[in-house]
Amino acid sequence: MKLLYITNQICGSGGLERVLAVKASYLAEKLGYDVHIITFNQGNHSLFYNFSNKLHYHDIKTHKFNPLSHINGLKRKVTEIKPNIISVCDDGVKGFFIPQILKTTCPMIYERHASKNIFKTKENPDYIRKIKFSILNMLMNYGASKYDSFVVLTNDNLKEWKLNNLKVIANPLSFYPKEKSSLENKRVIAVGSHTYQKGFDRLLKIWSKVILAYPDWILDIYGKIDSNKTYIKLADNLKLSNSVNFHQPVNDIETKYRAASIYLMSSRSEGFGMVLIEAMSNGVPCISFDCPRGPKDIITDGEDGFLVPDGNIDAFVERLELLIKDKDLRVDMGRKAILNAQKYLPEYIVPQWDNLFKSLLKI
Repeated sequence: MKLLYITNQICGSGGLERVLAVKASYLAEKLGYDVHIITFNQGNHSLFYNFSNKLHYHDIKTHKFNPLSHINGLKRKVTEIKPNIISVCDDGVKGFFIPQILKTTCPMIYERHASKNIFKTKENPDYIRKIKFSILNMLMNYGASKYDSFVVLTNDNLKEWKLNNLKVIANPLSFYPKEKSSLENKRVIAVGSHTYQKGFDRLLKIWSKVILAYPDWILDIYGKIDSNKTYIKLADNLKLSNSVNFHQPVNDIETKYRAASIYLMSSRSEGFGMVLIEAMSNGVPCISFDCPRGPKDIITDGEDGFLVPDGNIDAFVERLELLIKDKDLRVDMGRKAILNAQKYLPEYIVPQWDNLFKSLLKI
């Protein structure tokens, strides 16, 4: 079966790229799919994650001020590949219009990796922004309805869409190491790009309170740093430079999880929360805001981690201090987190995609 993924680029260090590397490689190597990936303007950039050498790559060069270069390039390449099924992975807006662009009889799937809230860039948007989001929401719903299947990552994500083609398939784990965290190091970790959605401003406010009682603990933040160094400057202003370390993305992030004793998620929205299951697979208990839309489907509050009411800084501080001072609780939650993470192994998740593809092709 010839499967085509259409995505923006796969050279980055984000969750979408990591998931696609795991999923596409498994389909090609374990299930015998002929997997092709179309990207746009990726050029000769090297891949951050490990993709199977059995995959076929097609990069389309487009021009920013000529949308026809995007449309015509995509049409030509799809005609050349002749896929049996197409899956679009794009958290932007343009992906919603691909069925209208291609007008193919080939079954098409849209994989949604983010909450609709990803388009919100302020806590309290003004009237104009609300109008723009309302229009955007209508366009997304219309485009989503044109797909044969629209796949979201959690049951909570279903609430954002009123469609008849919805299906839930979680992200697969990219690793499940035999070695786990000892949970003895006085280190806390967070992973994500320096964007508004990841809420690192909230995280630093939390840390500024916790560090007063536990000055010997360290917070490590891994992720792409924005050009303005927004959160590095905020950490300096909060006098946190001695207890917070900022790191660029790393390939061996699993070793960084194992060096930590607690994982923190301060996001304002998530499509899933890949970092949560990665931390849990290393036996690291997680604390997360109960933001829309992923964490509540992953963390069992009070058992393998803590869910905190979204935006409640004081409640987050309380949970974090509890885990810092109670190693037995960390160990108990970490053990349960390891068991919970098993259900996200590729051998359980990717066959769900295989079943979806076959059902759409009626084979």
